[in-house]
Amino acid sequence: MHKQGLTETRYNHLIAEKKWQILWDKKKFFEISDVDISLPKYYVLEMFPYPSGRIHMGHVRNYTMGDVVARYKRACGFQVLHPMGWDAFGMPAENAAIKNKTDPAKWTYDNIAHMKGQLLKLGFSIDWSREIATCDESYYKQQQSLFIDFYEAGLIKRKKAKVNWDPVDQTVLANEQVIEGRGWRSGVEVEQKELTQWFLTISDYAQELLEDLDTLDQWPTKVRLMQSNWIGRSEGLQIDFIIANKPTDITIDVLRVFTTRHDTLFGASFCAIAANHQLVEQLLNSSYDNINELKNFVATCQQQATTQEALDKAEKIGFFTGIYVLHPFDETKKLPVYVANFVLIEYGTGAIFGCPAHDQRDLDFARKYSLNITPVIQAEKDEEGQEIDLGKAYTRDGLLINSDFLNGLTTEQAREMVAKRLELQTHNNEPVAKRIVHYRLRDWGISRQRYWGCPIPFIHCEECGLLPVRRKDLPIRLPKNVSFEIPGNPLLRDEEWCAVTCHQCGKNAKRETDTCDTFVDSSWYYARFTDPNSNIPTDTQKVNYWLPVDQYIGGIEHAILHLLYSRFFSRAMKKTGHLDCKEPFKGLFTQGMVNHETYFINDNGVPSFFEPAEIYIQQSDGKRHAYTIESDTLVQIGTIEKMSKSKKNTIDPSDIISDYGADTIRWFMLSDSPPEKDIIWTAEGIAAVYRFVQRFWRLMQRSICLSAQDSRGFDTSNVKEIPQESMNILKAAHKILHDYTQALDSLRFNVCVALIYSFTNNFDTYIKEKESDKNLAPAEIAVIDEVVKIMLRIVEPIMPHLTHECWQLTGNETELCLLPWPKVRQDLLIVEEIVMPVQVNGRRRAEIIVAIEATDEDIEHQALEQELVKEAIKGQLIKRVVIVPRRIVNIVVGQ
Repeated sequence: MHKQGLTETRYNHLIAEKKWQILWDKKKFFEISDVDISLPKYYVLEMFPYPSGRIHMGHVRNYTMGDVVARYKRACGFQVLHPMGWDAFGMPAENAAIKNKTDPAKWTYDNIAHMKGQLLKLGFSIDWSREIATCDESYYKQQQSLFIDFYEAGLIKRKKAKVNWDPVDQTVLANEQVIEGRGWRSGVEVEQKELTQWFLTISDYAQELLEDLDTLDQWPTKVRLMQSNWIGRSEGLQIDFIIANKPTDITIDVLRVFTTRHDTLFGASFCAIAANHQLVEQLLNSSYDNINELKNFVATCQQQATTQEALDKAEKIGFFTGIYVLHPFDETKKLPVYVANFVLIEYGTGAIFGCPAHDQRDLDFARKYSLNITPVIQAEKDEEGQEIDLGKAYTRDGLLINSDFLNGLTTEQAREMVAKRLELQTHNNEPVAKRIVHYRLRDWGISRQRYWGCPIPFIHCEECGLLPVRRKDLPIRLPKNVSFEIPGNPLLRDEEWCAVTCHQCGKNAKRETDTCDTFVDSSWYYARFTDPNSNIPTDTQKVNYWLPVDQYIGGIEHAILHLLYSRFFSRAMKKTGHLDCKEPFKGLFTQGMVNHETYFINDNGVPSFFEPAEIYIQQSDGKRHAYTIESDTLVQIGTIEKMSKSKKNTIDPSDIISDYGADTIRWFMLSDSPPEKDIIWTAEGIAAVYRFVQRFWRLMQRSICLSAQDSRGFDTSNVKEIPQESMNILKAAHKILHDYTQALDSLRFNVCVALIYSFTNNFDTYIKEKESDKNLAPAEIAVIDEVVKIMLRIVEPIMPHLTHECWQLTGNETELCLLPWPKVRQDLLIVEEIVMPVQVNGRRRAEIIVAIEATDEDIEHQALEQELVKEAIKGQLIKRVVIVPRRIVNIVVGQ
């Protein structure tokens, strides 16, 4: 349609969005079939979803942010990779199969098909030709190949270890998958078991993973700190405490302790060891008098979770072994040795000395068992000179007291003095102590005793032992038609699948029946996207061109598990020759959650929740009241919380797309709140955005009608011939372009939205004035045409369907998404204007651009014309408008 002869109509999102989505797919605008490595690249990736069956609002926000970046970077001349896949293996699919008596593969692929359909309706510029699902044989075949490479490089080991066992999901869990002592999926208390497991040796990379956090300057500081704390580097002293009364049958003569607080050694009143410490094992296999009591206590310890959170919350309990050790500086002082539930073999040496005055866990333990509590660090004093004593352990640094030759030294000086003296002492011709570095990070146990996962490509032969499968025999496929009638791993019961012939000796052998932790699947998908059809894990030329990911977007809940594992995987893949970069993600952005208020009825103190679609809101007496649509029952409006199935405060994106359109939901997701903060979903908010969509459509129609007149080829670079008010709007457009581009570069999407809101008001006022003028000058027509082109191009990444529909009305044949990003004319940048935020009752609602010399009346008028401000004021009395010059506008409203 040519731009002349337009009539103002209502924007029909149902027709327009479907039309443009079909066209984009048909013309494959967003696919990269042939990679041109001579072009500058940009790789934007969002954390891929688990195919649960439906897209939720968190997905919508996440993928909208990524899509805006992808569309913007294409316009800036980059060859952009923006793929999508599915984190498709895992316990939820298997549990759903058990519950619904269906096949996990069918359940998974049906969900993928449905969720992909939902994503397509949102108009994301995704290269669907690169779509992968981790349960595809083509994907896990290459993962099995990687597994063998890692094993041969010493990056994977199989060993016995104490593991977290989920009794409901019947599988091992990594420490990171145990939340407050419970399985992250099942929610039941985790048990301790000793099993032979597969481990990735991530602990070998602890120092490198820690040091390289400093290179990730485009990551949130919070995420880097979380990873640093998880890796947990500790510089301390390993001290041998001599056993004073070694029992018969015990071969150990010293208790080796690791500590970072050797400055408090004179405050030691006991030693404690883990339940699976070597000394405990020897006692249990000896003629120890209290062997039954010790066995019972060890069993109790094995039933508790081993995460830091669980240990901190659990009651500190111990079992006195009857053994004493000598204090290294005073052999007349003997310390009792306890088995304690808060000491873990995985950390340090599995043994500690307890200094109750200066460690809270030690203090709790000492009080329970009436052990000595001797302060050895001078506590701070209050204003009256009294020592501060809140009944808690004093954990700060200070001057040493009650510590013999250490008295008067600082904690730092005392640590050095203790280390030097103990390094000179010997026992059995060995130093009593040595300086050592420990890490909290443990090797990553990846064995899972479940069916729906990547099979581990090894066999067990009685003659040859453990062998990797030959690469020509990959993939090791999961068997079909398995039964879930019996709890546990169905692979163990599938004798036909388990039975194989050893390729080395020809005798009978068995397959490995453990499958991979699903975090293995998601630890390298970013590399596979660079060439998902390669017959090897990666095409090195392509993967080295695309990696690292320039912008990775996802939730902060993956700060430790997924992101740390992915960083290790890239190093492992580098070592095995699959790629060159160590850090997979150059830039990381963690978006906030989508929240919604809750609706419920209290039934004998137990809340019964309702979905937003089940209630309607009425306002009376200045208050909002919620009622059920079905029976008009009054329900309570609860707190605003993260959308969740349990609270039923979720919104189906498909319903919003149908009612308001994809562009409306995309715009809403980026407005109001900064993208790293939570956003509150409201029906009023989405309705307000829809009104703006219609307003923007009408404004563009009217503007295109005016620009359809003959401008006689006027060049807007002839600024002296442009009337002042047209010059002002042209300058304002380029200022918006400048600020909008800067905001996009720093992912401040809400600022982009605010800038468009503000400029739309100014441009609308200008267009109204020009519509009354029947004889527009060529300069005015050219200005309108330039402003329209700028507006449509910069709004396109957020609202692609609407802007493409508008662009079609201009008569231009080149698709809008293929046009370059407009260039800012530096000579037009406005320096006489400022941006002022507008608050309603203290809450930021919009921003306006005003001239420095603007009067308070002009500023107030412009602030009150903002759509989001109108929405916030709706139905309320404006009590006053407070304008802080050049700073802020605050509108106070009430009843």
